[in-house]
Order: sequence, then C-alpha cells, then structure tokens
Amino acid sequence: MGIKKIKTWLPIAILIICFAALYQHVIIKMVQDWLGDDNYGHGFMIPFITVYFIWQRKDDFSKLQVNPANTGIVILFSGLLILFVGTIGAELFMMRFSMLIVIYGLIIFLKGVEFGKITLAPVAYLIFMIPLPAIIWNKIAFPLKLFATKMAVNTIKLAQIPAYREGNIIHLSNTTLQVVDACSGMRSLVSLLALSAAFVLAAGYSKIKKLALFLSAVPIAILLNIARLSFTALLTQYFNPQIAQGFLHELSGIFVFIFAIPCLYFLHKLICKF
Repeated sequence: MGIKKIKTWLPIAILIICFAALYQHVIIKMVQDWLGDDNYGHGFMIPFITVYFIWQRKDDFSKLQVNPANTGIVILFSGLLILFVGTIGAELFMMRFSMLIVIYGLIIFLKGVEFGKITLAPVAYLIFMIPLPAIIWNKIAFPLKLFATKMAVNTIKLAQIPAYREGNIIHLSNTTLQVVDACSGMRSLVSLLALSAAFVLAAGYSKIKKLALFLSAVPIAILLNIARLSFTALLTQYFNPQIAQGFLHELSGIFVFIFAIPCLYFLHKLICKF
C-alpha cells in the first residue's frame, strides 16, 4: 500500500476505532437485543443493507470532489450531546440514535456536504436497526392488538362460525384464543416498514410515490395479521384446538412476512405505471 493510500485510510481507521470504543457498550447491548428479541431479529440485516445502498452510489461519489466541511463538526457534536444526555438518563434509544448523527457528521466533516446529501437516506435507514422504547412499542401494540382481534372475530363470523370477543380474547365454541402481544402485528409492521424502506431506497420515482410505497407497509401488515388470526381460528375450530399454540402458529408468522414481499413488489410495479 502506497504512502498516499496510508495517509487517506489511516485517519478513517483511527476514527472507526474511536467510534467503536465510544459506542462499544451501546452496540453490544443492541446486538443482544437483536439476538434475544424476536421483534428485532431483522436488525442484523440493516447495516449490510445500508452499506449496499452506499456502495450502489459509488458512481455518484466518483463525480464529487472531497471537500471537508466544518458543518460536520456541528452535527458530530450534536450527536455526542445526544449520547451524553442519553447516558445521563440511561435512555438506550437516545444513545443508539446518537450513533446515526455521529456517523452522518463524520461523513460531512471528512468528505463534504455533497457526500452528505447522497448518504443521508442510507444512513437514516439505520434507524430500523434500533429497537423502539418499550413505552412507544406498547402504546402502538395494545390498540393494534384489540383492532386485530375485533376484525378477526368479524371475519370468523362471515364464515358462519359463532365467535365472541372479550378484549383481546376470542371465544369459539370449542376453545378460547388469546391474542397476545406477539400476535398484535407489531413485529410484522416493523419488519415490513424496514423492507418497504429498502424498496423505496432502491426505487427511482418521485418522493410522493416513495412515501406511498413506504406507508403501504402499514395496511399490508395489519391486513395480513388479521388474515393470520382468522385462519388460525378456523383451523382451531375445524381441526385441532392446540394448533393455535404449536409449530403451525409460529410458521404462520413467517408465511405472513413471505406473502408480504410479493404484495410490496406488486405495489412497487403498480406505482411505477403512474
């Protein structure tokens, strides 16, 4: 490696080491959450997707001149301030979010504002690797769970099956199903939002169309979860009351996500036509 390359990469290597040392405990705790929380298993994929989208823009970078900007220092210190406040308040989300600000500040400080414009969306995409605070998660999951239960009961009744709802509990003639937090649809919603955001980053159409595609993940996730609950209830009613708690129940969650992918792709193709 030539002296010129060493001079180019040495400061970057030092900064990466400093970043890793500064956020060591934050990163380790986040990886533990990815491993232990089924709702955020997709977190492992997010950094790789971000790197891919930055690599995809390599031709745009080659047209730019490196022009370090002091604006990056301001953004960098803003991120460090958020880290400080988060550390004082023991608020993990703030500490994790500050990583994104620091990374973006470093890009602008080292490469310039134009580089920052191109990398803004890929860096922002990293937000999907950060678990939501429990208070926000529960605020969304609880009404979502009640709504899914209500709609599933209405769907079951359309099939001429007597059903009665009591909060998040579905009473059938031969058994009772409890729609627990894992069945609220939040897991599918978070995963699909991350997936639709990746579609949006890859798409080349207008901002309004990108927003439409991104938000389409919400009704898709909700509708598929209602279909999953209804289907589980039908199987429980006609085949085996234990089916709602077994392997097939877990498998149905995977099928929901797999089925959502072609739904998003179909919408992507539909939006492209307008």
